[in-house]
Amino acid sequence: MTADLTDARALVTGAGHGLGRAIAVALAGAGADVAVHYGHSADEAEKTAADITALGRRAKTFAGDVRDAEQVNSVVAQAVDFLGGLDILVTNAGHLVARTPVAEMTDEHWHHVIDVNLTSTFLTCRAALPSLAASGGRIVTMASLASHNGGGGGAVAYAAAKAGVVGFTKGLAKEVGPQGVTVTAVAPGFIGGTAFHDTFTPPEAQTAIVGSIPVGRGGTPEDVAAAVVYLASPAARFASGSTLDLTGAQWPR
Repeated sequence: MTADLTDARALVTGAGHGLGRAIAVALAGAGADVAVHYGHSADEAEKTAADITALGRRAKTFAGDVRDAEQVNSVVAQAVDFLGGLDILVTNAGHLVARTPVAEMTDEHWHHVIDVNLTSTFLTCRAALPSLAASGGRIVTMASLASHNGGGGGAVAYAAAKAGVVGFTKGLAKEVGPQGVTVTAVAPGFIGGTAFHDTFTPPEAQTAIVGSIPVGRGGTPEDVAAAVVYLASPAARFASGSTLDLTGAQWPR
């Protein structure tokens, strides 16, 4: 069985750049039409959509704050209307925001990180579930190596949010399995060439991390995208509830 997604209808959140862009384009490469969500990166989201249409698939961009239920509901409704239904949801949107020790962390920072990573996953899944139940669809959430090892310095809130995504994925998989919907997560380790590490991880730290990865290199956005395509495909129909670690054996479980 192959990862053939011909004519599948997908919504990817945070698809303007980085992992989200790679995922959206890879889904299109496998045959899917894609609704491209973005928060602030309008121009980048349009580039993602252009990459998708160049592959012969339909694409359209949709803006919204994934922390706000009303905006999430609107994005999902517009995406479903554009696509004519929904088969695949990838809740990629998320952010470290800043590296902050707990002793210095404000309430605002804590809630911001939890909301943009975990609450956004809940809100988007909730809004999309009626459409996904109608199609027997797939949900792929975005966890992180930090959900297993606590993350790097100043990333406690982020690690807690991503651990919550893993728990949410498992619980939701059990809840919606009888409706034919599968729910899985990917948990990337170090993925190079992204704004995430360029912003939050100094070059010398990146070099040290890559040196600790047994396969001898850092991951790429395309590595993550390939895993998402698999989990969104019929080939992964019995993988529901699982988290696929993408760490190059850096943190085997």
